Amino acid sequence: MLKKVVNNAAEAIEGIESGAVIMLGGFGLCGIPENCIQALVQKGVKDLTCISNNAGVDDFGIGLLLQTKQVKKMVSSYVGENAEFERQLLSGELEVELIPQGTLATRCMATGYGMPAVFTPAGVGTEVAIGKETREFNGKTYLLEHAFDSDFAIVKAWKGDAHGNLVFRATSRNFNPLMAMAGKITIAEVEELVPVGTLEPDHIHTPGIYVNRIFQGSNYQKRIEQVTTSKR
Repeated sequence: MLKKVVNNAAEAIEGIESGAVIMLGGFGLCGIPENCIQALVQKGVKDLTCISNNAGVDDFGIGLLLQTKQVKKMVSSYVGENAEFERQLLSGELEVELIPQGTLATRCMATGYGMPAVFTPAGVGTEVAIGKETREFNGKTYLLEHAFDSDFAIVKAWKGDAHGNLVFRATSRNFNPLMAMAGKITIAEVEELVPVGTLEPDHIHTPGIYVNRIFQGSNYQKRIEQVTTSKR
């Protein structure tokens, strides 16, 4: 069995250099690989292409990499909560590819399954379809979308073991399992690293075969992107 456990985020991101293409798990502010993002900020790598459902907020998540101008291109679905992202986009400092959320998930899945591309009806007849191939199946038009080609996938799980088996909790089980399958090298940070054999096999969401490096993170923030309460 290969040794997958590393001591910390700095060790986990070894080999990520400027110009890398990185998948980052998470949905909104839930399930974000916080420790690894902070390690990338400290390492100072630049010209990153980040594939993520979201761009974080100004002081959290991928927003920290945007503040330090380390991101060259964002490939995302939802980016509406980040003022610095908006500024860089409008000024032309940042390349952006907006993708329907389901298409983003399916392209991740296709990468993990070894499929070069998928056909989807999402985006047909919109700006998303410009320059892309379309085909008709059973009288309906579909858009060709290619699988991603990412150097690294960085995910965050609730629990994991030394073999790399992962369990995600609640909403963090969103893009994380799909991206864990899709990186040439997959890095997992977990809230709790447990002994092998502790995890119930039926409860494992990502088998360890997909994970190359794993470590127990620390100082996780349980942030809420927008707090909504009812008036009584």
